[in-house]
Parts: sequence; C-alpha cells; structure tokens
Amino acid sequence: MQRTRIKICGITREQDLHAAVAAGADALGFVFYPKSPRFVTPEQFAALAPALPPYVSGVGLFVNATVGQVHQAVNEGPIALLQFHGDETVEECAAIAAAVKRPFVRAFRVKPDTTSADLLESEAQYRAASPWFTGLLLDTWVDAYGGAGKVFDWSVISKELAPRVVLSGGLSVQNATSAVAQVRPYAVDISSGVEESKGIKDARKIAAFVDAVRAADAMT
Repeated sequence: MQRTRIKICGITREQDLHAAVAAGADALGFVFYPKSPRFVTPEQFAALAPALPPYVSGVGLFVNATVGQVHQAVNEGPIALLQFHGDETVEECAAIAAAVKRPFVRAFRVKPDTTSADLLESEAQYRAASPWFTGLLLDTWVDAYGGAGKVFDWSVISKELAPRVVLSGGLSVQNATSAVAQVRPYAVDISSGVEESKGIKDARKIAAFVDAVRAADAMT
C-alpha cells in the first residue's frame, strides 16, 4: 500500500498545529508572506515551533523573499524545507537554498495550456540547477501568489512525474480520495480546504481530509 504524504499548510495557531499532528500530517506549512491571510512572522513561528514534534516537518513558504528574510525565518525554528511560490528564477531558488542550507520545493502554477512536457522540463531545470531541489508542487494558476482553492486538470500530470510531485490546488475532503486515486502523487498539500475561515483551521476537516487520503491509499 502506498502512503501518500500529507502537508497541512497555513498554520497560524498552536491548537491547529496540534490538530494536524494528531490527525497524522507529515508536514506543516508556515506562510512567511506578509500579504497572505495566513502570514506568520518569524517571531510568531518561534512561538509555535516548540510544539512541532519529531518527524513532522516544518515547511516555510516564501514569495519573492530575500536571502536575509529566509535566513531570519529558518533561524527561529525547525524549518526542514523551503517552498517557493513567487516569481523566483531557477537561479534565485538555488542560491537561497544553498545560502540557508535547506532543501526546497518549487510551486508550479498550472495554466489551462500547460502540458505534461512543460512540467517535466521545469523539473529537469531545477534538478540540474540545484542539489537542494526536491520536487515540484503543482498548484492552480491564478493571478495571485499562493493557492486560490481551485482545481486544475490533473490529467496533465504524467504517470512518470506523478510519484515525485506534491499535488495542491483546490483539494478538499470531498475530492481528496479521487484526486489521490487518479494522480497517485507523492504528497498532497491543503490549506483553505480544511479551514473554518482564512488562517483558522477546522480540526474535524483536517481529520476527515487525512482519512480521505488514506482511503485512496488503501485502494489497489
């Protein structure tokens, strides 16, 4: 049985962190982008960090951040992985990751005309540019940074690429089982789909989402 990894993104409160851990999340995302409703300052992250248990990864989400800003965040707590969501070039992602000595994933916002070849080419570019690159996170293209809670056409993800990607964009308790069963990604990433309101998580939705992903994992 394949076990799809699960990341709950946009954690802003300690009770939400505990709820995600209790539900079985593998990673928790902290948004260091001031314009996001889920923004946490490095100081706020420092207050949350002691609640992160072993083997649950802290992920820092950044949008067009400077090396100094990323340094400040990773120095405040256990950020195991960087997630770049802005207009950073391949070279900028590689340079920041090398400077702070953290692996990274790159968000690729999938457009209606994006092809399977586009995704493979992007992955190859990042892999060639940096030993710190770990994979693409596939989100839906909108004219804004970060997720918009919208689904893209999952069929653009080739069977070759799927086992290496993080699937994001419009995931919910309702569609998680079908999404994982169809795509078979390495991991899934959800934020707004498990919220009461922006930045405030719903523990029951988190648990139900994890259950929905595990239901797909149990399918042969």
